[in-house]
Amino acid sequence: MAEMNGNGNNHLRTSGSLFGDIGLPTVIIAVFWVLTLVAGHFVGISMSTLVSDTIKRAGMNGILVLAMVPAIQSGTGPNFALPIGIVCGLLGLVTSIEMDMTGMAWLLTSFTLAIPLAAAVGYGYGKLMNAVKGSEMTIATYTGFSIVALMCLAWLMIPFRNPKMGWFIGKGLRETIQLDAVGGAQILNNFLLFTVGDVIIPTGLLLTFAFFAFLVWLFFRSKLGIAISAGGINPKFAQAAGLNIDRNRVLANVVSTILGAIGIIVYSQSYGYAQLYTAPLMMAFPAVAAILIGGATASRAKVSHVVIGVVLFQGLLTTALPVANEIFVGTDLSEIMRMIIQNGIILYALTQVKRGVQ
Repeated sequence: MAEMNGNGNNHLRTSGSLFGDIGLPTVIIAVFWVLTLVAGHFVGISMSTLVSDTIKRAGMNGILVLAMVPAIQSGTGPNFALPIGIVCGLLGLVTSIEMDMTGMAWLLTSFTLAIPLAAAVGYGYGKLMNAVKGSEMTIATYTGFSIVALMCLAWLMIPFRNPKMGWFIGKGLRETIQLDAVGGAQILNNFLLFTVGDVIIPTGLLLTFAFFAFLVWLFFRSKLGIAISAGGINPKFAQAAGLNIDRNRVLANVVSTILGAIGIIVYSQSYGYAQLYTAPLMMAFPAVAAILIGGATASRAKVSHVVIGVVLFQGLLTTALPVANEIFVGTDLSEIMRMIIQNGIILYALTQVKRGVQ
């Protein structure tokens, strides 16, 4: 079609295709981030601090964003039910503390307990997604909210006795649990940590993110991963080719839920605290926004979209907060900016669903 339009139109078509591949939200956020960094330099904010914080936040949020890839590729759309995986990870985390695990043993035990639980819950969630085809994102959102509300009761009723987690009076777990008490705070961040000038590189955290990103990349180049992607692109054709679409959708959501469970454990150790009760309620939205900023659509996503998106999104949020506070003295616009950017990107991407499928 480009050849029939002549050289001039062909050039325009090529440029438009390149721009479409990058994605309008990606370009806007990247330019906005650069402008924010420039503004930060002129108001006297340390660039090394901003870069260090961006790298850390990208690493600690990366696996949560990575959890979006299997769900999107399977055709169920962005996983707004990410809190399901998150509460599984938190349950594994606090159970590990209850078992008096410390240090690296605590971290590995948390993973060991959370993964099978997330797999079982993810299986049930995948079955639910098959039962509500066409309304996956809406049902997923309310499912995530419902699980968080249910777990608010569970955190009060689970009979844990470890004093590192319980209230000083009464029953139940505290809303925020310090991981310093079990030697788990920033255990991955400090592994092989080094500095480049004044920029801090949390090597262990980045290697963990890279490891799981590589596993997801490898999975979607396997026969099973290709089958899942094929079902997401064109379900009718894939079914005609003999693929079990429903089974693949369930498997993709199991993988997504497991990544959510692993992601919150990595996030919590980097943050230094485990946050229970309503803390996981809105955590799906930054993850969805990040992968969409990276160039993904509501129907297509790659690991590269995760890496680009989490760096841009977290970089902008990290930079915007101190810059906005310096420019608008006496105000705090950072949260308002975060909500505008996050929800605006999600809204834009969801209007492009059909474009992503074609």
